[in-house]
Amino acid sequence: MKTTKAKIFGFAFLAGSLLVLQSCGEEVSEEKEVDQAPLVHVSEIEMKPFTHEIRVQGTVATDQDIILNSEMGGLITKIRVKAGQKVSKGTVIASIDASILASNLVELQTQLEYAKYMLDKQEQLNKKGVGSEMNLETAKNQVKSLETKINSLGTQKGKAVIRAPFSGVIDQVFAREGQMAGPASPIVRLVNNSKVDIIAMVSEKHLAKIKVGTEINVTFPNYSDTSIDLTITNVGNYIEPTNRTFRIMAAVDKNEVLLPNMLVEVRVTDLYVPMGFVIPSTSVQRDQEGEDFIYIIVNGKSQKVIINVIEKFNGETLIKDSKEIGKGVQIVIKGAKGIVDGTAIRLK
Repeated sequence: MKTTKAKIFGFAFLAGSLLVLQSCGEEVSEEKEVDQAPLVHVSEIEMKPFTHEIRVQGTVATDQDIILNSEMGGLITKIRVKAGQKVSKGTVIASIDASILASNLVELQTQLEYAKYMLDKQEQLNKKGVGSEMNLETAKNQVKSLETKINSLGTQKGKAVIRAPFSGVIDQVFAREGQMAGPASPIVRLVNNSKVDIIAMVSEKHLAKIKVGTEINVTFPNYSDTSIDLTITNVGNYIEPTNRTFRIMAAVDKNEVLLPNMLVEVRVTDLYVPMGFVIPSTSVQRDQEGEDFIYIIVNGKSQKVIINVIEKFNGETLIKDSKEIGKGVQIVIKGAKGIVDGTAIRLK
């Protein structure tokens, strides 16, 4: 009997030990499982304003940036301006020798006086009935011909004086006194930057969102502290076939800083939501069916949620409301590549 009791006691002790060992093994296994769970970064879904912008490169342009050329050949007798000088409309810029034209003009005027004298005599004879109709018409034709030549020569002589077609600043003087100028020879560059335009090319997919009066913000890569708020004054009516873009323009009045051909960055706000569900763009993934989804945290595990993306911009994504999505819900923003629906996770 003693042996039997000892054996029973031994078996009971062994069984208890096995249960204790099994229980400890399960605890260690659970702890090990928790330690091996993916470590992820999380963030909360926020309700806040969302803005989407179109950003394109552009330039500063002006239609009052021209090179004044000579319209006739001849010796440049006088350059009356210097680089940097402000001039008004009509100011004489340069003069070209027109002495030959002046001599020809004097000669023609003398001939015209004689032609008018002959015409007067023919009219008197015609009134007395002794002059012929042919002689009278010949005298009239001679007067008209000389008047036409004098007008033409006067126009040519006027081209010997080069005047400013608008007020501005002489940016550069190309010609020198004493040089021979040919037709279309450059004389000076005249620029007026008091009114310039911001011009940019925008993808045609944004055509429906951009109209005359749309507000834009303009910044300058080389002037980081300069920013201008403008409105679009002109929208192009033509799509460039090479890059599928259209032109937008905004006028800048009373300009004192901007120069033609300066680089600019144009920002057009095409979407503004005063309050919406906004999440980090790094949290958005796409499955094999082409649907966008995120992982939210529910009881320490990941839950896959299909979302409808409205727009993305500057690292943030605006999404539509749904029953799984709400303010304060935690979403996985980093480390989601290693988890699936229902994965136990650790939060960093």
